[in-house]
Amino acid sequence: MSQNAPRATPAPGSPQPEALEPWTIELGELDQKMGVRIIEESVQRVVARMPVAGNTQSFGLLHGGASLAVGEAVGSWAAVKFASTFGKVVVGVDVNATHHRSATGGEVTITATPIKLGRRLTSHEVIITDDQDRRICTLRITNLVVDRPAH
Repeated sequence: MSQNAPRATPAPGSPQPEALEPWTIELGELDQKMGVRIIEESVQRVVARMPVAGNTQSFGLLHGGASLAVGEAVGSWAAVKFASTFGKVVVGVDVNATHHRSATGGEVTITATPIKLGRRLTSHEVIITDDQDRRICTLRITNLVVDRPAH
């Protein structure tokens, strides 16, 4: 996907934005509590890892809510990496997920890649796999690109 990944282009006749350095991912409190680690970060791909231990439901399986939380985080980080290159940020407007199988131990890998990178909306596919590279969950997240809030 990295060779053919979509890139945003301004509308014909609009000024070309100055490219800015992409934002560097900073873990939030929930990400830290879940044990999330960033492995790779670029506009075209964000990869993180998370332990299953500490993120399970009462039957010892990876909690679906943990998958959604980490998937939304990684997908949003990928969107912000893109939007930050033209001075914007993003807010989530939709996330959906399909759980394919359970994980009971080890770590999961969370990979976000762009489906569409636009000036107003971004969509990313987020794939969560286990240590055997089996797909645990597939998410799709859509973010609205907005102006950076004033401090």
